Parts: sequence; C-alpha cells; structure tokens
Amino acid sequence: MKKAIVAGTGISGINSARLLLEKGFEVTLFDENRGRDAAEILKKTGGNARVVLGSLSEEDKDGALFCVMSPGINPRTAFAEDLRKKGIKCISEIELAFEYEKGRVAAITGTNGKTTTTALLGEICKSAGKQTIVAGNIGKAYTSEVTKSSPESISVLEVAGFHLETTEKFRPDVCAVLNITPDHLDRFGTMEAYAAAKLRITENQSATDVCVLNYEDERLREFAPGIKAKVLFFSSKRELPYGAFLRGNRIILRPGEGEIDFIGTEEMTLLGEHNYENVMAAVLMALSLGLDIDAVRRAVKTFKAVPHRIEFVREIDGVTYYNDSKGTNPDAAIKAILAMVRPTVLIAGGYDKHVGFDEWINACKGRVRKMIVIGESADQIEETAKRHGLNCLARADSFEEAVEAAKKAALPGDAVLLSPACASWDMFDNYEQRGDCFKELIGKNNG
Repeated sequence: MKKAIVAGTGISGINSARLLLEKGFEVTLFDENRGRDAAEILKKTGGNARVVLGSLSEEDKDGALFCVMSPGINPRTAFAEDLRKKGIKCISEIELAFEYEKGRVAAITGTNGKTTTTALLGEICKSAGKQTIVAGNIGKAYTSEVTKSSPESISVLEVAGFHLETTEKFRPDVCAVLNITPDHLDRFGTMEAYAAAKLRITENQSATDVCVLNYEDERLREFAPGIKAKVLFFSSKRELPYGAFLRGNRIILRPGEGEIDFIGTEEMTLLGEHNYENVMAAVLMALSLGLDIDAVRRAVKTFKAVPHRIEFVREIDGVTYYNDSKGTNPDAAIKAILAMVRPTVLIAGGYDKHVGFDEWINACKGRVRKMIVIGESADQIEETAKRHGLNCLARADSFEEAVEAAKKAALPGDAVLLSPACASWDMFDNYEQRGDCFKELIGKNNG
C-alpha cells in the first residue's frame, strides 16, 4: 500500500488525511504537540489513519512517498529537512488536491485582496451557471472539495505563499497576483523570498493559460516579461492599452479590439480603490474563463464585502463601526484607512510579523483622530508614530479595553475602525475570532 505522512492536524491536515485515505493511502497523521487528543483527531479522519504525537520515529518515515505539510509548518525547519534527506517530498495541501482536479482552476494570490477577489470570482462563476468550487485559504480546504470537481467545473482558489512554496505541478488555467507588499517576514526572512513564493503560482503555466497582474505593483511589472502565460494587467491609476483600468468612477475593459464601459463604482456595494482593483482582477479572470459579460456584471453589482474586510457593523449615536480584522498587515490597513470618509478612531496592533509601520503611520496622519494600540507590536507602533509626528495614541491592555476606549473617544460623525495592521495570534486564534469579538463587543455594549 502507498504510504504518506500528513504534518499538522488542523483543517488542512485532517482533510488531506481524509483525501489520502479515500485514495487508498496508508496515512500517518503527525502533530508535534503531545497535548493533542489523539482519539479526537482519529475520529475526524474517519478512524483509519495512524496518529502520532510528539515526534516521528524512523519506522513512521520508512516508505513514505511524501509529506503533506500544513501551511503553518515552515518547510525550512529541521523536521522538513530530515524528511527530504530521506527522499520524502514535502508538498502543500494545494499540491495534493490538484492531483485529483478534473476541471479548470482559477487561483488568486497576493498580499491583500485575495479573499474578496476569490469570493467575488466564485459568485461570478455561479451567476454564469457554472459548477463552482470555492476553496483554499478562504475557509474550505481544497482537499475537502476537489473530489466534487468534474470536467465542467471551475475551482476558484485562494492560495497563500505558504501553499505555493512547496508546489511542484500546480498549474492554474487562470491566475492572479494582486499585489506583493511586506508580510510574513517572520516566516520568509526577506521580501525576495516572500515574493518568490507568491510568484510560483505562474511557474507551470503555458501560453494557453492566463495570468492577471496589478500594473501598479512595480515588482509584478518587472516579473511579467518572464511569465509564459498570457498576461493581462489592471490598474487603478492609469489607462492601459489592454486589460482593465479605472477612468474616473468607471471601470473600463479593453479585452482586445475596442473598449467596454463595464460598470460605475457607485453601482457596486464594495468600498475603496483597493476593492475596485479586486473587481478588475476578478472580471479579467472571469472573461478569460469565457464567462458571459452580462452575468459577470450582475454578480459584481450584487456582491457584498466579505466578513472582516471593511465590514460595516452598525451605527450608534452617529458613530459608524467597521470591522477590518482581516487587515493583518500594514498595506491592508492602509487600504482600510483610505476607504474611510469620516474622521476615524482606529484600533491597531497585535502579533509582530517583523514588518515596518512607517508607510501605514503616514497614511493615518490627517485621517485618524485617535489610535488605540494593543498587543505585542504596541511599542513598535508607538515609536514609529512618534517618529512621524502622530501623537494621538493611547494604549490598552486588552482587546475589550481597546474597544471601550475607542467607543468613548468617538464623536458623532466619526468612524471606529478595527484594522490592526498585525496578525491576531498574540490574543486570538485567528483574525475571524478577533473580528467576531469586536462585533460582539459593539453589540453587547450597546444593546
């Protein structure tokens, strides 16, 4: 019997194990945390995997063809290096699932905007009457959905650099790289390594495939000539001879011959220039998949922002509350700040991913009336703010205290924005939990 190892017992690991078991593999499911409940893990797999906690023995490794690494496990660790020395390939869950893909694949990566663009493209595909699978970083594991694929289906995937750095054969028919800005440098070490992981999405594409890129990202412009796929650009800053761009408040398409006035920004529910970029990327991908333009337009008009991304929560006493917990890096948080049309009380800070805050602080000047700072990164944010002359900061010792302080600081006509510019891992399991806590506190404290 074929043998495989799955490292990590979260959503990615459990679903990888289930898929491998279904395909006839003998599976060893490994987690270095000895405190995990092995019986509960086994139950989630259907009861047929071997669960190993703590460390793998040589016997556990013998004969394994590959190891599926959960995204949270760094493939440069001693554990992964040891597997490779024994001839055991380390692959991502995305790579494993792709082996069993029967339909077409549209994949989205980038530092920011992935979730919104993936969700929108999924809705567009459904609106066009296509059998649609939406998976990846957006919530459902690709391994849990891929067996539903068919020659007629389209799998719309949100993929992160953590997935792409260990792919070998993954080849989307259409892909998009939305932007590359500093993030996860605690994992990748350098911007060059981080960018290289993202750009692997194009590695196996050919001239029959399509790659959509943001023209305003200098790194992507420079990378484009080396891409084997057909490249389509979008821009929010200038008119392009080919692709998509913003002209005033209109999104214009130039698919080849002629020009299409696609939609006005006031016709959409999405806010902010960054979201207009996400729309342009999704539309170019949809048209590259051959979808009907009227169905594409209908879906764009009705699509609502994904939870935790500049999500309107409620208005209380003339103060609007927005949840942008998904703003887990400075560039994402800048986009949220720029989308605000009111003086803003900002809740910021969290887990330190070793990125700089200078550009983000500069974007806050003149827009943020008060900033409540929390978490591991509070000292660095405070120091950067003072260096740039932003002195409207206050510290909070807990998330609950920060929300209460923001509520008290807000005046009628203000916005209170949770957009931390940091990951959530110092206080929460994930950004969703942080955003849900914010929404609960706003509701709980105000009836």
